[in-house]
Amino acid sequence: MAWEDADLPAYAARLGIPGIVDVHTHFMPPAILAKVWAYFDSAGPLLGRPWPVTYRGSDDQRVEQLRAIGVKKFSALSYAHKPGIAGFMNDWTTEFAARTPDALRSATFYPEPEAATYVPKLIADGVEVFKAHVQVGDFAPNDPLLEPVWSALAESGTPIVLHAGSGPAPGTHTGPSPVADVMSRHPSLALIIAHLGMPEISEFLDLAESYPNMRLDTTMAFVDFWGLPIPDGVVPRLAALQDKILFGTDFPNIPYAYAHQVEVLERLDLGDDWMKDVLWHNGAKLFGVAA
Repeated sequence: MAWEDADLPAYAARLGIPGIVDVHTHFMPPAILAKVWAYFDSAGPLLGRPWPVTYRGSDDQRVEQLRAIGVKKFSALSYAHKPGIAGFMNDWTTEFAARTPDALRSATFYPEPEAATYVPKLIADGVEVFKAHVQVGDFAPNDPLLEPVWSALAESGTPIVLHAGSGPAPGTHTGPSPVADVMSRHPSLALIIAHLGMPEISEFLDLAESYPNMRLDTTMAFVDFWGLPIPDGVVPRLAALQDKILFGTDFPNIPYAYAHQVEVLERLDLGDDWMKDVLWHNGAKLFGVAA
């Protein structure tokens, strides 16, 4: 029987953890979120299949859904898709975090000259996590305009959730090579590779094994929606990187129940200690979340 969201608080209690830290959830200005949902509804060219968004309520309703599931801390990721829009999105997420104490203060950036100024200011103002989306933004992680951004983020240690893998369809600049180039110059960067870097999971695991502050999140990894086998050799490598795997879901934009992401990780059979670290301890340590 498929897991249901209502099952998760009892599951966390059985593991002996306070709940879940989800590093990859989306809250963004309503007009932009509506466009995101319209894209999913269209089963656009990157999707090629129906993608029914499961959690379509208001911001307040979706926050309450996360709380009922047992999510104690979550991100509010927006991602700038063109120049000149990051400021508007960051103003909104600042206001959202101010009224939502269990949300990480989140922000985004884009390769534009102004980023060299606004990213350090956001760091100084207390932003806890950034998000950038190589595929949607159609930019290279090693774009020269991002060099001062990566320098500031490496110096501060502020985490960045980066969608750089080539799933669900390749982009002009997706894949591990541009990220490897960035990391070679900024080896202390606290980069979190979204979706385990799907489909280039092995290559992104190589990078996480090489750089001390590089991590990966589980967002949409191994879910039944894809109908894909787990690549050979990945599961033991995930076990070895237990302290570098963070839980993420893509809530609310997922075409299945939130609990399914936990269910498919449990199926890996990596043990309770691994699940406890992924669901709670790793994220709590990174973001200073109290039990």
